[in-house]
Amino acid sequence: MADAGNGSSSGNRRAMDCAPQEVEQLPDHDLPSLNKPDPPAPGSTQVLSAADVMEVARGVSDLTIAHEIVMNKNFQLKELVFPSGSLEHKVKEIVHKVFWDSLRDQLSANPPDHTQAIKLLQEIKEALLTVLLPSHGRLKALIEEVLDMELIHQGAKHGAVDVLQLVRFILDMMAMLCAPIRDEEVQRLRGLTDTVDLFKEIFHVLDLMKLDMANFAVFSLRPHLQHQSVEYERGKFQELLDKQPGALNDTTVWLQTAAAEVTTSKNPKPSVVNGLSTSPVKENLMVPSPTMVLNQAYMNLLRWSSDDYKYPETLLLDRARLQEIQANVVQLGVIAAILLVTGSVCGSAVFSCEAFVDRLKRVAKVLLEGLDLRCSRLDEVLQDIGEQVQQEVGRTLHKLGYSSWSNDKAASLKGQIAGIAEEGNPVRTITDHRIMSFLESCLSPMNQKSAPSPAGGLALIAEELKAVSRQLVAVIHHNRLVYGPYYSRILKKLLLPETEAETSIDSR
Repeated sequence: MADAGNGSSSGNRRAMDCAPQEVEQLPDHDLPSLNKPDPPAPGSTQVLSAADVMEVARGVSDLTIAHEIVMNKNFQLKELVFPSGSLEHKVKEIVHKVFWDSLRDQLSANPPDHTQAIKLLQEIKEALLTVLLPSHGRLKALIEEVLDMELIHQGAKHGAVDVLQLVRFILDMMAMLCAPIRDEEVQRLRGLTDTVDLFKEIFHVLDLMKLDMANFAVFSLRPHLQHQSVEYERGKFQELLDKQPGALNDTTVWLQTAAAEVTTSKNPKPSVVNGLSTSPVKENLMVPSPTMVLNQAYMNLLRWSSDDYKYPETLLLDRARLQEIQANVVQLGVIAAILLVTGSVCGSAVFSCEAFVDRLKRVAKVLLEGLDLRCSRLDEVLQDIGEQVQQEVGRTLHKLGYSSWSNDKAASLKGQIAGIAEEGNPVRTITDHRIMSFLESCLSPMNQKSAPSPAGGLALIAEELKAVSRQLVAVIHHNRLVYGPYYSRILKKLLLPETEAETSIDSR
C-alpha cells in the first residue's frame, strides 16, 4: 500500500514529510396525486457506441475518485497487486520475465547492446521528473544534464556509455526525492550488483514514489476539493445523465415509495360508517414537503435488507458507507435491547455500576462483530452473550457484596436475552424504533450541527449512537448538496404535478 507521501529535496530534504415492501395505495380521492415521471419518449433509448461506453466508464471513475477524496479522510491511492495464482498475476509474471531476460541478453552480448537499456533510462528520467516539486528547479536541471538522452545515444554508438554510473546517479536522486518511508528500499537497491535486477527494482520503487507523490497531492488539495466537489460531482453526473437519460429511474422509484409512505402516514385513511366509505375532503389533505419525503427516503435506506432492491443511482457511490451505517444501527439496536433486558432483571443497584455497563457493551459488540444480524445465527450468538452477561452479573454482585442469584433468575435473564432474536420481540422493536426516530431527528437542519441527546432508554449507547449519526449526516448532507436539484425536479412531478412553482430541497 502506498502511504500518504512525504517528499524530500536536496536543500530541504523533507518537503513533504430489507427492501421496503410495496406501499399499498389508498383510493385516488384519498391521496394527493403521486404521478410517475413521464415515460421515455418512443425511440429515446440510446445504444451507446464502444467509444461512448469507454467515456462513460472514465466519467464514473473520475466521479468515484473525486467523491472518495472528499468523503473518505483516509483515502489513498494504492499499489495494484494481483492475487497470487490469478490469471493476471501469471500473465504479468510471464511478460516481465521475457522482457527482463531480453534485456539481460542484450547487455551480455559482446559488444553490449544498450538499445533497450537506453529506453529504460528515458522512462526513469521521465519518472524522476514527475516526482519533482515546482521548487526543485536545480534538481530538474541536474537530471536533464546527466540524463541527456541525445548524449547517451551518441555515447552508446561509440561504446562509451557507463550504464552503472548512470544508475548510481539515479539512486542518488531517488534517495533525495523519496519519502522517508522509502529510505530503506532505496538503500536496499544500492546493495544490488546485477544491472538487470537494479533496473527492475528501480522501476518498482519509482512506482511507489509516484504513488506517494499522488497521495501527497490528494492530501494537500483535499481542502480545496471540498469547496469545489459539489459542482464537480454534479457536473460529472450530468454528463452521465446526458448519455444515459434513464440514469435516474431507480432514484425516482426510491423517492416515489417514500412519498407514498409519508402521504399515507400524514393523511387519515377512509373510515366505514354503516357500510359506506367516508373519505376526507381532498382539498384538506396534507401534501408532504419535499424535505419530509427526502428524509423518509434516506431513512428507508437504513431499513433495506435485500441486495436485490435497486439502489438509487444518486447514492451508489455511498452505498458501502450507508450499508456500514445500517449494520452499526442494527447492532446498536441489539445491544440496547440487551442492556434494557439486563437492567430490568438486575435492578439499579448492579446497573448503576458504570464499569459493569461498559463491560456488557464490549462483550456484546465483540460477539456481534461481523455478524449479519438478520441471519438465523443471531439466536446462537445471543445465547453466548446471555451466558457472558450472567457471568458478569455474578462477578459484579460478588464485588458489591450482594448474594448470588438463584438459578431461576439467571435462567430468566439468559432466556430474555435469547428472546431478542425472535421476530417482533417487544424490547428490540422499541429500541429499533427509538434509534430510527433519533437518527431521523438528526437530519433536521436545526440538529445537524449539534445532535440531540438520545433519550428513552438509549442513554447507555448515547456516544455510539451520536458517532453513527455524525456519519449518516455527513453522507446525507453532501448528497443533498450535489443532487438536490435533481430531487427537486422529481419531487415536484410526484407531489405537485399541476403547479409551476419551484420546489426546492432544504440542503442546509
